[in-house]
Amino acid sequence: MKQFPGRRLTMTRRITPILWGAIFFAPGNRAYAQLMSKRVADSLFNAQPSFTIYKDNYFITGTTLSQKPDKYNSDIKYQISFQQLLTKTVLPFHTYLFLTYSQLAFWDVYRSSKPFAEINFNPTLGLAKRLYRNDKLIGVATMMLEHESNGRDSIYSRSWNRLSFTFQGPVFNKAILSVKGWIPFAYKDDNPDLLQYEGYGEASLLYSFIPKKFLMDVTFRKGSAWDWRGSAQTQIYYRLFKNDNEYLMLQWFQGYGESLISYQKKVSMLRIGVIIKPNYSSLF
Repeated sequence: MKQFPGRRLTMTRRITPILWGAIFFAPGNRAYAQLMSKRVADSLFNAQPSFTIYKDNYFITGTTLSQKPDKYNSDIKYQISFQQLLTKTVLPFHTYLFLTYSQLAFWDVYRSSKPFAEINFNPTLGLAKRLYRNDKLIGVATMMLEHESNGRDSIYSRSWNRLSFTFQGPVFNKAILSVKGWIPFAYKDDNPDLLQYEGYGEASLLYSFIPKKFLMDVTFRKGSAWDWRGSAQTQIYYRLFKNDNEYLMLQWFQGYGESLISYQKKVSMLRIGVIIKPNYSSLF
């Protein structure tokens, strides 16, 4: 693999955060995927471990922006997420089979008993395919069977299932676009109006102001109803140390559906903390 001035680029370390981190952090502020050949992409994929971080893992705390902060509207929010590639053998249509598990928790740590207000569980089974044009990597497409629930029963049960389709790829030199749509099923018993708040898809844009140092992403969802129900989540990252994958993150969530138990409640939450990004790109 080509070595760039000032640092050595290996296939087993520093392959940059999240699914398309490799696109952002190429020298010269160029979109690396626009230059990455099929041979290089295959080498990166074969070098990565089968078990890796999937989504960002973070631990953040904050409070509401819509009323006076107190112990009842302030919390800790954290996410744990990983994936397991089931086989590196190429399947039909040049796809790869993988499992993921993500857990999103809301912890009322400032109350005297420190209860967990909500924990959302999201296991998936997916197929992924790298997409090429003129022997250059242009994006990754995935199809996933997803379940999401809060693991509770009775009137507090919230769950839904969906078949989702995602495409991620570079737009411009410093931006990555992710578009995800889903076909929901088996959700009406617990939350029949869920789609009015969650909608049928989401779009995310990740932008690099300073490569490997200062990033921002925005994710939008629009509910299915003809009103303003939906959500926007903005995250700003600042890398703390040159040789580590921890970032300081400021997250602002505005809208509906942050947690399953209160998807009908509009919230405005500002939180700050540490986010851990994967060392490896998931170059399926």
